[in-house]
Order: sequence, then C-alpha cells, then structure tokens
Amino acid sequence: MPVYAFGNLTPRLADDVFIAPGAQVIGDVEIGPGSSIWFNCVVRGDVNTIRIGARTNIQDGTIVHVSRKTHGTTIGNDVLVGHMAIIHGCELQDGSFVGLGATVMDGCVIEQDAMLAAGALLTPGKRIPSGQLWAGRPAKYVRDLTPEEIERHRQGAAHYADLAQTYRTDLKLV
Repeated sequence: MPVYAFGNLTPRLADDVFIAPGAQVIGDVEIGPGSSIWFNCVVRGDVNTIRIGARTNIQDGTIVHVSRKTHGTTIGNDVLVGHMAIIHGCELQDGSFVGLGATVMDGCVIEQDAMLAAGALLTPGKRIPSGQLWAGRPAKYVRDLTPEEIERHRQGAAHYADLAQTYRTDLKLV
C-alpha cells in the first residue's frame, strides 16, 4: 500500500480504507472507516495535519495538502471530493461536495451539505454556508441547493463507500 511515514509522522488508517494504486498517503494523516483515496491522489501531511472522516472519498488525481504552522486540513464524514481537485489547508464539513477540478484554499470552510462547483476557485478564508452552491473563479454564491440535490450527494457518498469496499476485494493486477 502506498502509505509512507515522514520522519516520526505515520499515517493512521481504519482497517477498511481503500487506497488505490498510484495514490500516495504521507505523514500526519488519519483516515476514517469506509473512506477511499482513489488513483493518483496525493494526501501529504508533512508539515501539518490531515484528518479525513468516515465514508469520504477523495477521487482520482486530487491533491490534499496543508500550510506549514497555519492551516491543517480537516475533511469530515460522507464528503465527496471530485476528480483533480486541490484541497489545501481548509475544512470540508460532513456531507459537503467539492466538484471536479475545483480548488479550496487556505482557511476556507465548506459547511455541511454545501457544494463548490466543478472548476471553481474558493479563495483564502472564504466560507460556504450549509446548503449553498458556489461556483466560478473566484467562487461566489449561486443559489441554495434543493433537498433532492443534497440527498443525491449523500447517496453519492454512500455509493463511493460501497464501491471502495468492492475495489478492496476485487481489484487485481494482471
């Protein structure tokens, strides 16, 4: 498994975490039960902490990092992080969703059940309130999410948690 200590900082993973081939998990990182780190992701807790909750998925090509001494990264439970996102020194609360190719910068907070759209740039220190959709570069408020959209995000997190368990047993190098 591509999990590395950095000095005396060793990742701590729940027993059923899926780390895909090509992903790298380094340093002071904790990952909760049922979570998944997909192909070619980097989760680098070398100069600060990274905490990832339960049933959260970090999709292919995403970078999760921190800022030295100022901002660790905390990602809650049931969070969806789309392919090729950059998550840096921020907080993603339970049930939040970061779209494909989006960037979340230092000191940002995406509250519970909030969403940052694909390709968006959330500039330092911004906060997306619960239930809101923000989009653009820089990201701005677009509208409130519907209850149906929030439910789809929750189902998406559950889907990835199930898929990760299938990958843990069925992925084979040929």
